[in-house]
Amino acid sequence: MNIYDDSTIAFVTAAAQTCLLVEKANEYERKEWREQLLRLLPVLYLRTRLLEPDETVMEEEPQRFVSEEDYNFVLIGMRELLGSDDAYLDVFVDQGIYTDEVQTAYISEGLADVYQELKDMAAAFQTGEQAIMHDAVVLCRESFDKSWGRKVLAVLRAIHEISDTSYQ
Repeated sequence: MNIYDDSTIAFVTAAAQTCLLVEKANEYERKEWREQLLRLLPVLYLRTRLLEPDETVMEEEPQRFVSEEDYNFVLIGMRELLGSDDAYLDVFVDQGIYTDEVQTAYISEGLADVYQELKDMAAAFQTGEQAIMHDAVVLCRESFDKSWGRKVLAVLRAIHEISDTSYQ
């Protein structure tokens, strides 16, 4: 993977835009924020899927940058903005197998988890050190496959259901 090719730059750009939207949730009206997410999350998902899986080049994993305080800040900001629209019902998935177990999930938690992965990658990317940047993108892509890609889709579905433009 070349960290300066178009697909990587497009992914990092979409990740940075997503982080900014999540961080500034408290500066938006609820409807406007939801509409921005409905436009941005599919782009983020696509840009991530277009990244070719690769191997890391460094022995150690890149540094984590998102603190518990950072995570809680974005979580609370989104919870306050969404209010009662935060919760949705989701089907539990274990190792790719759907079960009959339905659980309450939260848009804010799903997005905070995605934010943590993206922000850690973006912060590592900003170091300007090619090996760190490469591995941060590779690990973010791996994490997408394992967990946060599914969260993006679940959150997107939940936001679609509460948007003013969806048909019910």
